[in-house]
Amino acid sequence: MSETVHNRIAVLRAERGISRRQLADALGVHYQTVGYLERGEFRPSLHLALRIAAYFEVPVEVVFSIEPFPRIGDAAGGVGRPA
Repeated sequence: MSETVHNRIAVLRAERGISRRQLADALGVHYQTVGYLERGEFRPSLHLALRIAAYFEVPVEVVFSIEPFPRIGDAAGGVGRPA
């Protein structure tokens, strides 16, 4: 059984204006690894997941989840939907 691990790495990078290469350099991984992580093609080790969370200064649950994250706007009670 293969469980999907969802992540917000791309969102966190974009919010902070950080490139894949900058994040990779800070984590000591290849920049393509960051892309694989963002697309869900690679599951990080626990150690790498904790380092990513520490880099962004957020709890690991903010970055990774076994449940899909809500899409932007969904948490606002249906923004953009007709009344």
